[in-house]
Formats: sequence, structure tokens, C-alpha cells
Amino acid sequence: MNIKKLKNIKRDWNKWSVTTLIIISFIAIPILTIFFRLFYGPGETWDHIVKNLLLDYSLNSLFLINGCTILTLAFGVSSAWIVSRYSIPFQKYLEWMLILPLTIPSYITAYAYAGFFDYGGSLELLLESVGISGVKLNITNIFGLIFILSVSLFPYVYVSARAVFLFQSGRLIEASKNLGVGERKTFFKIVLPIARPAIIGGLILVLMEVLNDYGAAKYFGVNTFTTGIFRSWFSLEEPATAVYLAAILLVIVFAIIYFEKLQRRNKNYAITTKSDIKTPKINLRKRTRFVLSAIVCIPVFFGFILPFLQLVYWSFLTYTEVASASFFTIALQSLGISLLAAFLTVFIAIILIYVPRWNRISWLKNSSSIAIIGYAIPGAVIAIGIMIPTLQLDKWLISTIKELFDTNVGLIINGTIIVLLYAYIIRFLAVAYNPIEASQLKIGKSLSESSKLLGKGNLYTFFKIDFPLLKVGLLSAFILVFVDVMKELPLTLILKPYDINTLAVKSYEYASDELIMEASLPSLCIIFTGIIPIILLNKLILNNDKK
Repeated sequence: MNIKKLKNIKRDWNKWSVTTLIIISFIAIPILTIFFRLFYGPGETWDHIVKNLLLDYSLNSLFLINGCTILTLAFGVSSAWIVSRYSIPFQKYLEWMLILPLTIPSYITAYAYAGFFDYGGSLELLLESVGISGVKLNITNIFGLIFILSVSLFPYVYVSARAVFLFQSGRLIEASKNLGVGERKTFFKIVLPIARPAIIGGLILVLMEVLNDYGAAKYFGVNTFTTGIFRSWFSLEEPATAVYLAAILLVIVFAIIYFEKLQRRNKNYAITTKSDIKTPKINLRKRTRFVLSAIVCIPVFFGFILPFLQLVYWSFLTYTEVASASFFTIALQSLGISLLAAFLTVFIAIILIYVPRWNRISWLKNSSSIAIIGYAIPGAVIAIGIMIPTLQLDKWLISTIKELFDTNVGLIINGTIIVLLYAYIIRFLAVAYNPIEASQLKIGKSLSESSKLLGKGNLYTFFKIDFPLLKVGLLSAFILVFVDVMKELPLTLILKPYDINTLAVKSYEYASDELIMEASLPSLCIIFTGIIPIILLNKLILNNDKK
């Protein structure tokens, strides 16, 4: 029995198992850091924050969550149902245009809207050109922020809901129609409840992004937990207070996830018989079709077209001042960092998905799911959870080198590209993990097991069999991580090296200095780097489905 156990340990505890365990441990560091730092106590200004600001942070964050929930569900679910169920004008274009708002970061959309409605802005110029004057609209408040975040993030709900409406609802709608149930009752009583997990899944991603937002909230002057974390860390220079705020924000995030699972409990939303029947399209009267098309165009116009046109207009006015050698250097740095972060994130996701399959350690298989928790944690929280231990490690290294070599050195780890890439991997590992895992599940185990029966090793089997079949999933993961890293602001602001800049940070710096028009060119660069890969990915997926 003891010999058998030793053989099992030798078989399972190989270099890959140890590598997986090390990766999972590194991913858990930010959360553990926040937890253990709570025992050190808050900073000196904590009492002031509790008395004067904490309620404001809480109420504003709660108001943002509720407001964005209502608007994103309204935009996302209605658009998904209309393009899935009805034949409308320009349907083929609207189906993918509804995803485009995700290519514009919410803070950039906020800059565009602030300039559009500002004194002497585009709206005032347009109205004056038709003889209307004196119309003013202040959008830089919490209501404007809710609108901005909603039109920027509703595609998360749209994509999730449309996937269910297209395929999962076809047979149900046919059965409901045969029973004489009306269209409206079918939607609210059958289709919508079945689509609930997908819709709520998309909504949770929206709420995570809302809580993570810093640029838009800061620019609009709305106090949230994220802006409070930045203020405590940088303005007040109290990391301990920032840790306490980060801990509260972390509790809110996990509470949202927990209550969603609590609501579902043991309810089963699965359809027992799989069906490839698409939702049948309804041809309505011409006027009704154009009305529905107009409804779908509303979130596209406000979420993408209007801010995009505003940025293009500003870029024509300022490109001679902004487009310099230093700007192109920043663009190349941003591109290089995003490509490297995407590659490393996909590589680690592959390890966490495949290595647990190559041994029989059950708890290691379960613990690998910890890897995907990073996307639920706001970037500012991850940054603080990383900066504190890396600073401690740097202090130890500096003192050790001083004692051994009598040499003074600066920071070795903190403030380097290594720490920034480490943070990106933790933040966006779930973005890579999910599409790769979905592709791996479609492949199944039969091919790889057949290869092993023929005496081939795990690595040989992966590169010769699994890797070619994972092509779409791997490319999807790479593109999604690349786009997200290009847009990321809070985490980059805290952890980026002093001699390196990104397009997201440059855009934020221009807007913070009230040079909002100058922020348009770096913003457009971010948008185009998001649009082009998404279009290519969409074509690849469509071509793959035809095979």
C-alpha cells in the first residue's frame, strides 16, 4: 500500500503539477495580501473617511449598480430579442454593430460626451447652426455616468442573451405557438426565464466593470470606492486606508456573485433535448419593422456612433499637435505590452486547463478554477494587492544587497514591466480561460486518450492533436485579452513603470489636464485596435462554423 502511494505521488507530483500550484499561489497573492493587511489597522484618515465619505462612496456605488442594471438590461435584452426574433431593416449590420460599443472604453466615451455637451461644444454648435440657442445639458453627474456606463457596457448582456434567443428558444417558441400562447406571454413566461442565467452572467460582467471604473467617475466628479482607493493611496499617501476601502469593494463584488448564485439555487435552466433550430423570424408590417430597427439603433448610436464621430472631429483639429514621435513611441509600447500580456495570459490559461487533466489530484483540478476569479476583482484592488508585497520584497532585496555588496540599488521589482504583466495576467486570465476551456470541452477526451493508448506523451498529444483543434479558441482568447489590456486604465495607472506609457494612460492624462480634444487621437487608436481584431475574429468564427 505504501509503495503504491509513493508511485501515485511520483506520478502526479511532477513538474507540471508543481508549476500549476505555483501559478495558483501567485494568483491568490493579491486577495491574501488585502486580507492579511486588514490586521495592521487603517490609516490616520480612516475615521474622517468613515464619517464624511464612506456613505457617499457606498450610496453612489449602489446607485450606479442599480441604474446600470436597469439600462443595460433594457438595451441588451430588447436588442437581442428584436434581432433574433424579427426581420428588420439592416439586420445583418445591426447584429455586429451592437457589439461595437465595447471597443470604446467607458472613460473615453465619457470624455466624448462631456465635450459634446460642454459649453461651446458640438451640440451647441449644431443647434446654433439651425437657429436654436440657450439649450444646455449638464451630463457630468451621476445620472450622466449611469448613462455613459450603460451604453458602453450593454453588449455584455446583448451577446449573452442573443446566443440563447437564437438557438435555445426555437423549439420552446414552436411548442408555445402550438399551444396558442401569444407572443408577449411566450417571451415573458418561457423565453426570458430560460435565458436568465445567460442574461445575469452578462449583467455580472457589466457590474464588475462599473465597480472597476475609475476614469469616467473621476472625470465626472462622482465619488466611488475606486476613486476613493486612488485618493487614499496617492493624494493622502495612506496605503492602509486604501486597503480597507479595497476590502469593502471586494466584499461587494463577492456579495453580488453570491446573491446571484443564491437566487438560482437548485433551479434547472437546461433544455433536455438539444436543438439546432433557430428562433423563427417574424415578418411584421413595414412601419413596425422600421420602428423596431430604430429601437435597436438607439444603443448603437449613443454607445458607438456619437462618441466615435466626436473623437474623429477632435482628432482632425488636434492631430498636428498630438501626432509626434513620442506619441508613436507610446503607441508601440502599448501595442507591445498588450501583445506580450495576451501571449503570457493564454499560455498560463492552457497550463491551468490541461495540466490538472494529466494527473489525478482532484483538489488541484478544483483549485485551478481560482484562476478565473481575477476578472471579478477591480483593477485597483489587484494593483494594491500586488504593490504591497512587491514593495516589501524590494525592501528586503535592497537591504540584502547593501549588506552583502555594500551597494545601494533602487527598486528592483516594483515599478517594472514584470509587475505590470503579472497584474494583467491575474486580471484577465478568466478572459483567456473561458474560450479555451469551451473549445477544449468540444474536442472531448476520446482523441487524446487514443493518442495516449498508442504510447504518446502528454506534450506530444497536446501539440499534435489538441493544439490544432484549439485554434479558434486560442485566437479568441488572445484577441480578447489583447483588447482588454489596451483599454485597461486603473491597474495601469498604479503599476506602470515611470519610463513606459500606454495609450489609455495618455488619453487619461490629456483629459485630466483639460486637454480633452487632444485625448481623441490616443482614444481612436485604442478603438481601432479593438475593432479590427474583433472583425477578424468574427470572420474566423463564421468560417469555422461553415466547415
